[in-house]
Amino acid sequence: MELFSARNVSKVFSSTKALTNVSISVKEQSIFGLLGPNGAGKTTLIRIINQITAPDEGELFLENRKITRTDVAQIGYLPEERGLYKKMKVGEQAIYLAQLKGLSKKDALRNLKHWFEKFEMTGWWNKKVEELSKGMQQKVQFVTTVVHKPKLLIFDEPFSGFDPINANLLKREILQLREDGATIIFSTHNMGSVEELCDHIALINKSVKIEDGPTDEIRQKYKSNIFEIKYKGDFGLVDKALGSRFKVLEHTENEKANQVKVQYLDEGSNNELLQAIIPAAEILAFEEIIPGMNDVFIKAVQESNNKNV
Repeated sequence: MELFSARNVSKVFSSTKALTNVSISVKEQSIFGLLGPNGAGKTTLIRIINQITAPDEGELFLENRKITRTDVAQIGYLPEERGLYKKMKVGEQAIYLAQLKGLSKKDALRNLKHWFEKFEMTGWWNKKVEELSKGMQQKVQFVTTVVHKPKLLIFDEPFSGFDPINANLLKREILQLREDGATIIFSTHNMGSVEELCDHIALINKSVKIEDGPTDEIRQKYKSNIFEIKYKGDFGLVDKALGSRFKVLEHTENEKANQVKVQYLDEGSNNELLQAIIPAAEILAFEEIIPGMNDVFIKAVQESNNKNV
C-alpha cells in the first residue's frame, strides 16, 4: 500500500529548474532512497514534502489524500544541516520540540526517556547543546525527529559526522523503525548505506528523475555481463577456450587457485561460458558481478549527462 506520493512536481527558482515533472511513490513500511548529485533537486523535493516551500506544479499525497500543513505533525524530518539551539539544555529542548509535534509534556517525557536510555544519553539531559560533540548533537536531533512516532520519516544524510560504531547503531534503529511501522525517505551520497537499507530508489539528476525502481532491479539493469571464475588449470588453455566471444579483463594466479574476470562481448547464457571453460579447467567458483549502487549512480548520471550534451 502506498503511504506517500509526489505526482508531476515541478519547481523553478528564478531561471533555475530545481524539479521538472518529478513523480515518486513510497510504499508503506519501506525505506525509499532519494538519490542524486549535489544540486540535483533532492533537497527541494524534501522541502516541498515538509511544506517549507510549495511546488509550482504537481500534487503531494499522504495516505491517498492531498497533503496539508496539518500533516506535518505526521512527518519527522532530520535535515542535513542540523538545527538545535546551542544555548538550550538538551532535555528542555527535546521536550519543546516534541510538544511542537503535538505530544503532551507527559508523553514527551515518557518517549524521550525511552530513547535517551536506548542511546545512553541520560547524562546529557541538563547539558547545553554546545557542550556536546557533533556526533552527540546528531544523536539528540535523531531522537527529536522520531520521538512523536511519525508515519513518514525523512532522513537527509543521517550518518554525516558519525563514527562507524554510531553509524551502525543508527542503521539498526532505522531498520527497527521500519519494522515498527514507519515509512522512511532516505537521502544520502553513501551508496553502501543505500544497498544496506533501501528497498526502492529514485535517482534525480539536473531536476529530472532518471531512474526509479526496486534497488536490486536497478542494480541488475546496469550489470555488464562480467563474471569472476576461480579454477585450477592452465590459463593459456582457458584463454584459448574462451575464444573471441569473451574478453579477459583480469587474471591472477596463486598456488590454491587461479582467478579470471571475463566479460561477454555479445549476449549469452551463464551455461555457455561454463561450457566453454569446463574442458580446459576445473571450476572452483563462478559468480556474476552485479554492480554496486556506487557504480550504478556514476553510470546513470554520466549517461544522463551525455544525452543532454
